[in-house]
Amino acid sequence: MEETNKVTIERILVPTKVIEPGTLVRDLFLECNRAQVQALPYKDDSGRLAGRITLKNVLRVSCLPEYMVDLAPLLGSQLSCVDNAEAKAREILRSHVEPYIQPLPKTIESSAPLIKALAVMEQNDTSYIFVVDDGEYRGVITIQAIAHRMTQL
Repeated sequence: MEETNKVTIERILVPTKVIEPGTLVRDLFLECNRAQVQALPYKDDSGRLAGRITLKNVLRVSCLPEYMVDLAPLLGSQLSCVDNAEAKAREILRSHVEPYIQPLPKTIESSAPLIKALAVMEQNDTSYIFVVDDGEYRGVITIQAIAHRMTQL
């Protein structure tokens, strides 16, 4: 394979913002949509990467009562408990991200082989991995970005 066509972490890295304390959920959603990713890293007050915030977790925690998950196969097409969904959505968007922080997942260095990124994603049952070099966040690798790059070969 030619050097210019090589599929490497550097070539498919998706640069994103890092979420900081006090960020609103609206800003998290906007950045995830801009970068077309489902999660962003979170840094604490000291500037250290300290966790992640995923779209799935925000929606699960704020919108989805546990009993609905348990009863999902029985749910019909009409649910009276979600009558005011727009107001709830506005409330969520105005909230801060801190309640939704999860532990920082495994990360990978940009110099690692792409196959290692895929293996770590598979091992951790995820479709993305944050790229960190010497404690500095560089971006995220996603399954979608890998597939997109492969179509360009």
